[in-house]
Amino acid sequence: MPPLRTQPLDPGFRPLYHQLHRVGRPGIWRSLLGILTIAAMMMLVVPAVAGLVMFAVLMASGQSVDQATATLDITREVTPMGLALVNVVIALAIPVVWLVTWLFHRLKPRWISSVAPRLRWGYLLACVGLSIVALLASFGVALLLPTTPGEAPLGEINQFTDRTRAFLLVIVLLTPLQAAGEEYVFRGYFTQAFGSLVAGEAVSKALAVLCPALLFALAHGAQDVPVFLDRFAFGVVAGILVLVTGGLEAGIAMHVLNNFFAFGLALAFGDMTETLNATVASNWWMILTTLTQSLVYLGLAVLVARAMGLVDRGPAVGSVLETSPARV
Repeated sequence: MPPLRTQPLDPGFRPLYHQLHRVGRPGIWRSLLGILTIAAMMMLVVPAVAGLVMFAVLMASGQSVDQATATLDITREVTPMGLALVNVVIALAIPVVWLVTWLFHRLKPRWISSVAPRLRWGYLLACVGLSIVALLASFGVALLLPTTPGEAPLGEINQFTDRTRAFLLVIVLLTPLQAAGEEYVFRGYFTQAFGSLVAGEAVSKALAVLCPALLFALAHGAQDVPVFLDRFAFGVVAGILVLVTGGLEAGIAMHVLNNFFAFGLALAFGDMTETLNATVASNWWMILTTLTQSLVYLGLAVLVARAMGLVDRGPAVGSVLETSPARV
């Protein structure tokens, strides 16, 4: 394995996205401690604080302790308020990542979005369209695959109720922030953290893609092998896109569309509780549809990024103060 970075960087060094921590304050311990800090904040502190606030709101609205607990417990039954709480908790990962990036590395938060350094909205919107094309391609493959005997592609359509309307509002308003929150953690900070541990470019790229993808899949809890591989494959493709395009836009767009589609199907034909707590796949064929969607999207997103002339490297370390990643 290539040695850990201990020497000063060459003034002409232009970091790829996953190397940006090397431009900030030196010390790989900062990246490792940052990973642990974000994990602790998102698993313990943020859910506890957000949960207490939401619980207090429900109690103030007249619900009993048991009613408020049932409303927010998504493992028993997902309610609009329960889904809102989940989305808000994950969305709060964005300011957590910004804070850790500044405190530990003295890098401005905008260097998490891309090497530009900003969120490149034109490319993000283009990727939304590309993700729809990739999703349609996966539909085509799904129609050719065998199904379990007696399994129907879709169930009967659900009734549209006030509860459905409430779910739609939560999904439209908060799901994009939730998807972005996951991307800022796993494809953002974690990619930069793991990618900055070693100096060798090939090894650092492998760590930057595979380690966050593995943690992303594991973060979804208990699951069977097909579901785990499905989530891991998503993480790998999103990680590759970050390295190739120099930012989070492609991963965010694909993540948002996937969640919109999953929640939309649940509202129209299925059950929100089963969808949000999915741990078992109906069969192994789902992996082929996932690979089709991911690879088609990967190819299209890379082509469009190159056509738009997106940069995949930050400015040189020794460049003027106004453009240096460690100082702006």
